[in-house]
Amino acid sequence: MKVILVEDDKNECEIFERIIQNKNEIKLVATTNSSTEAIKLVRKYKPDAIILDLELTNGEGSGLEFIENAKQMTLEHFPKIIVTTNIYSDSIYNFLHKNKVDFIFYKNQANFSHENVLNTLLLLQGYENKNNIVTSGANMSNDDVNDKLADLINKELDLIGVSTHLKGRKYLFDGICFVIQDNGNGSNISVVQYLVGKYKRASSTISRAMQNAILHAWRISSIEDLSVLYTARINYETGVPTPMEFIYYYSDKIKKCL
Repeated sequence: MKVILVEDDKNECEIFERIIQNKNEIKLVATTNSSTEAIKLVRKYKPDAIILDLELTNGEGSGLEFIENAKQMTLEHFPKIIVTTNIYSDSIYNFLHKNKVDFIFYKNQANFSHENVLNTLLLLQGYENKNNIVTSGANMSNDDVNDKLADLINKELDLIGVSTHLKGRKYLFDGICFVIQDNGNGSNISVVQYLVGKYKRASSTISRAMQNAILHAWRISSIEDLSVLYTARINYETGVPTPMEFIYYYSDKIKKCL
């Protein structure tokens, strides 16, 4: 069983490597602390399974980012994914469940062990993943692309805690759409100018509503979740991103999934 380990803690890596050396059924083909590198390794090695840490604090990206990007890959056999994490929240659990992660191990639970993680992988090996053919977006119609774009944006806004009842959410949604769809088209108008033209509201009203929606998300979401879901730098004086920082961060993030 070929396994890739995506983990940023050197001690954790050493423990997994030591145990795997004594297991003839498992071969560790690669280890990385980067979600981007992990995608490249999946293409290269076509592993049977991935052990995935969600928090790549000392690496690049996050486990959630890896899962989103992996969904866009076209693979004959999609690897089993076992998540190991210190984060426990309903939003993270729902995201992992929706994205068909095979098993979740919480590192801070009393019964957690690296041996159990590997034994679970071996048990899962005999069960075929029903979603092992992942469709890419290469041959999608415009309507399909628009539907997928809307779904990706709504998913990200839900995860971060930008509630649907907030006025600023629709502005953030349309702002992200505008940046993604206008990319490379040479538009001379800004995001706020576009929103002013669409909604016929003052720019100050739109900007204030977007900022309030972001502030709401940062109030109701845990620091642990935010550190995984929003990985861009934030001004330490304000503690929250500006609407433009927020919009451009998510437009860049979502473009990678289209």
